[in-house]
Amino acid sequence: MTSPFSLEGKTALVTGGNQGLGKAFALGLAEAGARVAICGRREEANRAAAEEAKEAGFDFITITADITDDGQVAAMTEETLSALDGRIDVLVNNAGTCHHAPSFDVTDEQWANVFDLNVRALWKTSLAVGASMRDRGAGSIVNIGSMSGFIVNRPQWQPAYNASKAAVHHLTKSLAVEWAPYGVRVNALAPGYVQTDMAPVDRPEFRRYWIDDCPQQRFALPEEIAPSVVFLASDAASFITGSVLVADGGYTAV
Repeated sequence: MTSPFSLEGKTALVTGGNQGLGKAFALGLAEAGARVAICGRREEANRAAAEEAKEAGFDFITITADITDDGQVAAMTEETLSALDGRIDVLVNNAGTCHHAPSFDVTDEQWANVFDLNVRALWKTSLAVGASMRDRGAGSIVNIGSMSGFIVNRPQWQPAYNASKAAVHHLTKSLAVEWAPYGVRVNALAPGYVQTDMAPVDRPEFRRYWIDDCPQQRFALPEEIAPSVVFLASDAASFITGSVLVADGGYTAV
């Protein structure tokens, strides 16, 4: 009997899949049986992630694109569909950025850069890939939000990022309701503090707020978060759409 958590025979695209959480998501999907394509702006980073996957026994398809550019979103989608035999069963909208600064110091350019990638690029990628899912009558989209869409992080300030992730959560719900008749599920994952090259979760000056305030008294590793993406992508979540799954060690429950 096939496990509902299995992604055997499925295909997946992960944006920002060449580092950090995105790379862990891509590996998790591959471990569950999916054929995986990753997209990132930096070709060298894409190749490095693919080499790491190869050492683990998986063949990633790599696509170099800047998804803040509409033309490159369209090209990425077509290239992925071509490489994955004409279908994308799972889309993980992971690519994102953050800018730390008090609100009075945030420039218009910084605000725009955060929303351009975190919200608009996610929207455009969802439309491009979602159209092919709609035409096939099936698909699962997992948007990577954040607990920052629910709370205000301290002691660093990041108003643009927090607002962008709240937007991701509500866009997830909007698309889920609208696209349910097409057989397309849309959910979001909201991680808490996770250790990656870009997240200084182990710095002593942040411990008071990032670790001590967390009921589990620790941060997560990327491989602990990846199974939640696999779950939402899989048939095990067939009756789940429009949800935001929080994986934060209990941080937002306090």
